[in-house]
Amino acid sequence: MTKYGICETSLIPIRKEPNDRSEMVSQLLFGETFKVLEETVKWTYIKLNLDNYTGWVDNKEVRLILEEDLERFQNTPYVITNKISTKVRNSADELLILPPGCTLFNFNEDDNSFFIGRNHYKLVEKYTEITEINKLAKQFINAPYLWGGKNPFGYDCSGFVQVIYRILGEDLPRDAGQQVNTGNNIDFISDAKPGDLAFFDDEEGNIIHVGIILKSRDIIHSSGKVRIDKLDQQGIYNIDLKKYTHKLRVIKRVLN
Repeated sequence: MTKYGICETSLIPIRKEPNDRSEMVSQLLFGETFKVLEETVKWTYIKLNLDNYTGWVDNKEVRLILEEDLERFQNTPYVITNKISTKVRNSADELLILPPGCTLFNFNEDDNSFFIGRNHYKLVEKYTEITEINKLAKQFINAPYLWGGKNPFGYDCSGFVQVIYRILGEDLPRDAGQQVNTGNNIDFISDAKPGDLAFFDDEEGNIIHVGIILKSRDIIHSSGKVRIDKLDQQGIYNIDLKKYTHKLRVIKRVLN
């Protein structure tokens, strides 16, 4: 019988191999669901329902659910956390701090509560929607870079973009090389608008970086940290290093 699961902690590291020392390739955020592909004594190999990403998670962090529970989650109202941190309390009055991009199923706007199965939660502060791309993205300036990271204590470039777009209601693939296959091409940088994605390649033509275009030809991206630099037809000009650091390949429009 096929097994499914859900992340019910702030986040869970996803590793390339079933080993604590293995490379972290991504992270599960609170409320994200997955399909179990394989199990060992200590590790579970999963595929995320959000983006079909695969990897290994520690069994101690897995909460299994039934297929009918998964279907119920997929057909219930939800909101996505959109601030640097969202504080919630569970039915035992324990505090949980959630990063942006988490899914709050069965959300009740009247009392800011939600539940997962029998576990009930309530937000400490009222949930407010953020739809303006500049206001949303600039919250995360100076968040450090972390390979595989998807939270304000460490983002990689595509993880940052995926979380921002998730908050805006658009689910993207996990990696930049996959994200570049979404949306429509923008032929001229002068036609770009805030929210468009800029992709950058290496000498072999491989997509290696992605960022979000803001107003005035600024781009926000995770490179060393989440930062704002200048963008032109050549690429990203790092204002601190006073040189170009990434070569522009293509601009894509995903958001309407």
